[in-house]
Amino acid sequence: MSNPQISAVICTYNRYDLLPASIASLEQQSISSREFEIIIVDNSPDQEASEAFSKSFRSHDNVRWIGESKPGLSNARNVGARAAAAPLIAFMDDDAIAEPHWLAELQAAFSRFGESAQVAGGRVDPIWGAPRPTWLPDDLLGFVSVVNWGGEARYAGTKEWVAGTNIAFRTEPLLAVGGFSIHLGRNGAGHALLSNDENDVISRLREVDGQLVYAPKAIVSHLVAPERLTQPWFRRRTVWQATSEYLQDPKHNFDLGPRYWNVVTDFYSRLPSRDRTPRGLYLEQSSPDMFRLQLSALHNFTVALLSGFNGFEDL
Repeated sequence: MSNPQISAVICTYNRYDLLPASIASLEQQSISSREFEIIIVDNSPDQEASEAFSKSFRSHDNVRWIGESKPGLSNARNVGARAAAAPLIAFMDDDAIAEPHWLAELQAAFSRFGESAQVAGGRVDPIWGAPRPTWLPDDLLGFVSVVNWGGEARYAGTKEWVAGTNIAFRTEPLLAVGGFSIHLGRNGAGHALLSNDENDVISRLREVDGQLVYAPKAIVSHLVAPERLTQPWFRRRTVWQATSEYLQDPKHNFDLGPRYWNVVTDFYSRLPSRDRTPRGLYLEQSSPDMFRLQLSALHNFTVALLSGFNGFEDL
């Protein structure tokens, strides 16, 4: 393929059970197969297994398979971006399924909003791997990459964000700002849940007048695995979110500790006196409201801890 209009990239790590369905959803896109290419960046540690698995896709005309031994999602995305032959590049996770018009809708968003639109993302619907827990409120679904801001295609509002499993860029500007930061994002099997790699690169594009477009008709469905539908996972995710935010902008977050502390004390004030210890931050909560408040307390406690409790002398 010589001149694709959009490159679709899936970065994968030991997901050979889920990956074929993701690739199949890309091969069934509504635009002509001549208009796009599919790039698989396999970050799995066993590169021999990767090579063996990739053989079943060698007969697919617009699929390219890249084995990448250096770990890290951000690095894998950068490898995919450098390999892309198209002026647009779209990223999707290896446990996601693209709707047939996904690529067409992303192309339409870039075309409609012009050169200022350097990033676009769309709706992400959940594929529940287990029943949704009663303690999980709608406003925490972002932790499992569920995105639905409604409305029509538009420049994203100040509080609107898009998920890494449904995000696209103009390739040249993405590379020009240095791609994804390898100090953020997931690495390996998920013991560390660093994130904010998408937010970071969007911020750098905005510094050079790039804009983020939300395209609600560009839809993917994304697996919410059973192991993520537990309170311990959400607590881990919250702590790593706070860590990611601190690493992305340490100067800003360094001064936030004292202001954030009120949320921590408010949460403890609602607990029985026997639980007003570190134990209170990891007790199971049956109420969505209390669980939300627990996660807020964990987030703010983490920021305060990372700042070394800076400024607490005056409290």
